[in-house]
Amino acid sequence: MANRMTALTATATDEADTQRNTHRELEILAQLRLSGGSCRVRFLADRLQVSEQTVRRNVRGLEISGLIRKVHGGVQLVDAMTEAPFHQRMNVNASHKKAIAARVADMISDGDSLFLDVGSTTAYVAMALKNHQNLFVVTNSVGVAHTLSTRNNNRVFMAAGELRPHDGGAFGDRAIDFIKQFNTQYAILSVGAINAEAGFMLHDLQEATLSRVAMSRAQTKIIAADSSKFGHRGPIQLAECNSIDIVVTDQPVDNNIATLMNDSDVDVVDGVMNA
Repeated sequence: MANRMTALTATATDEADTQRNTHRELEILAQLRLSGGSCRVRFLADRLQVSEQTVRRNVRGLEISGLIRKVHGGVQLVDAMTEAPFHQRMNVNASHKKAIAARVADMISDGDSLFLDVGSTTAYVAMALKNHQNLFVVTNSVGVAHTLSTRNNNRVFMAAGELRPHDGGAFGDRAIDFIKQFNTQYAILSVGAINAEAGFMLHDLQEATLSRVAMSRAQTKIIAADSSKFGHRGPIQLAECNSIDIVVTDQPVDNNIATLMNDSDVDVVDGVMNA
């Protein structure tokens, strides 16, 4: 009888461990999707409030299943080639993005000229600029154009081309040729990832191509990105770090990224959530 009870207890314990591991694997997949498809083991451990060893153990199971792959310093979804849909990104870290947007808006004066891209954080920047007047705005985002046009004597110029269904952005040769006609004081851009090795990264080649053109036509280049982008990777590098002038973010950046920014002469405005 004692042996039977021991066996039953062991079976119940194994089943409970299996359920916990399955639940944690689902949590890891969810965090990876929210983080744009890749992140560090330490980040996962902090988010899930478990040890890094526990994360690595569950990562091995997901890797065997073919759902993720290990990369230098972290893990990546096998199918991580695109970001989450725009409406989902608008809801992720919304209060942080609003704080970032308010700080960026403080840098802009009435009558200034600027380019705003199609990112979720820049959509919040457009909202934060609603009380500004006489702005000269160039954008490839129908959302930005809708927010800032027909108000306060603004002039808004929208890039031509078919609008993407998931974010209302215009891309391609016609949009790029349109952007090339302007010289603005600011280019305010979003990114999908920031890390100490590759700098600023995106998940979409069309976005990267158009953003580079907008940067080349602007005096001051500003990256607006919340701290969930830190330490992650995207498949496409936006630009060399020394081509960016200012980064505005919600939390202090880690030492490695801070060193990269300092070496590249990038001004970092961080901790805006605590301001």
